[in-house]
Amino acid sequence: MNRGPRLRVGGERVGVAERMSNEEQKPTDDPPSNEEVWSFPPWYNRVPPLVLGVIGPLATLMVIGVVWYYFSPKYTDVGYTPVQPVAYSHKLHAGDLGIDCRYCHVGAERGPHAGVPPTQTCMNCHHQIRTASAKLLPVRESWATGQPIEWVRVHKTPDYAYFQHDAHLRAGVGCESCHGRIDQMVEVAQDQPLQMSWCLDCHRNPEKFLRPRDQITVMGYSVPNQEQLGRELKEKHAVNPPLHCSGCHR
Repeated sequence: MNRGPRLRVGGERVGVAERMSNEEQKPTDDPPSNEEVWSFPPWYNRVPPLVLGVIGPLATLMVIGVVWYYFSPKYTDVGYTPVQPVAYSHKLHAGDLGIDCRYCHVGAERGPHAGVPPTQTCMNCHHQIRTASAKLLPVRESWATGQPIEWVRVHKTPDYAYFQHDAHLRAGVGCESCHGRIDQMVEVAQDQPLQMSWCLDCHRNPEKFLRPRDQITVMGYSVPNQEQLGRELKEKHAVNPPLHCSGCHR
């Protein structure tokens, strides 16, 4: 059997494999190393509980809080002020001139929708007042052509929620409770979030918002004994707001 080439060392023939084995086993004269293996200090053991038990929950709560507020109607919807085709000022008409809300929104006491006034309602006054105003040009064009003014809706409940204006007005809920101080708005903006929790706050405690029926369109309405008066009106008009799902989701 051929075991490979052999070398002659010190007069002896030695195989290459045996020579390499002898070199590996040759003791070294280098001193032993005093370098220690590095390990994590004991306080590192407190890091995972700190992250998982304190920092993690705090960060989670912070994210939930940010989403809860900044993705809610209170942030995304309140203050919504779309540009309208006509620069109509509620402050001028409802505030300074004192025009009743129901003059324009005739459906508020008659059905589920308050309605947007037709051009005829505007022209009842403006065929005599400010007849050449540039701001009223879209109104005059609408009147001449018969094409309705395309007002942009501001307040809207979701399609899956049923809301009825006349039921709320009969109960004694004022326009201001949902729409804010319209009489102070040059441009109408959404004043309340109109979300379910906001609606339920009123349905659970209607006495905080009820007023006499002849005061429903009064802006800035305030009485010192609101809750007492509200309880009396609640009993007088048999106000019993639904709290079950089918009251609004039909």
